[in-house]
Amino acid sequence: MGISRQWKGEEADMKKGINQWSFPADMSAAACIRLARRAGFDGIELALAETGELSVQSSAEQIAELARIADGEGIEISSLASGLGWSYGLTSPSKTNRDKAIDIVKRQLDVAAQLKADTILVVPGAVGVDFIPDYEVTEYDVAYDNALEALKGLAGEAEACRVSIGVENVWNKFLLSPLEMRGFIDSIGSDYVGAYLDIGNTVLTGYPEHWIKILNKRIKKVHFKDYRRNGAGLSAFVDLLAGDVDYPLVMSKLEQIGYAGYVIAEMIPPYKHYPEQIVYNTSGAMDAILGRTTERAESV
Repeated sequence: MGISRQWKGEEADMKKGINQWSFPADMSAAACIRLARRAGFDGIELALAETGELSVQSSAEQIAELARIADGEGIEISSLASGLGWSYGLTSPSKTNRDKAIDIVKRQLDVAAQLKADTILVVPGAVGVDFIPDYEVTEYDVAYDNALEALKGLAGEAEACRVSIGVENVWNKFLLSPLEMRGFIDSIGSDYVGAYLDIGNTVLTGYPEHWIKILNKRIKKVHFKDYRRNGAGLSAFVDLLAGDVDYPLVMSKLEQIGYAGYVIAEMIPPYKHYPEQIVYNTSGAMDAILGRTTERAESV
């Protein structure tokens, strides 16, 4: 699966990116782009909202302006995320909700193509969600069949846009193991639909190195987060290198499968005070993980 330009022979080394959700919530996308570049990132993953600056309602001119800003800063838009899958799920038993989810993914593909991003992050929906109050539980088999049918239909849209869909492993009580994720993706049968592997999200119930080995070339993009197993819920997500993810092992496994695309930090939440500092701290931690700190020291 070579659509997302993430394998050796197409790009020499992994690239360092950061997700827009790592920035202060009130910071504009343009400001996030500029800060990401100042902090030393190769790329930024923007996020599509329901309303606002970059949303399903954005005009072609507004989208083109963000692309121009990124080009001017010399930074790539690595991918396009969206959290709308938590509200409008491909898994939903409601056809109205499911059709809305499908329309959002189509719009996400279109916007990503305009931004020259090669992958979108898709939250497929959920069986249940503990951290969203009163989230309506969907029967597992219904969720599976609905998401599978929707993504089979969306594969053609992705191919037409030349943008890959990356299905993210999230805390949704769905696609709970790398074996199940692998089978789900293979059932779709498209080079344009793969996995968006979130390293930190695997730690609560498993091991990221197992996911990397099993998903292999189905991986379209990778999120870097860190997590403490003795923590509780969302509060157990911590700064990179402050948790229990064995990043030397993660890097070794990514190299073994030949992954050479973007690894993208998703820090949640940003700091309460001096929130921009998390962007710089994350950049430094990723340099260490990617071996760039050593390279720079040797070149001095």
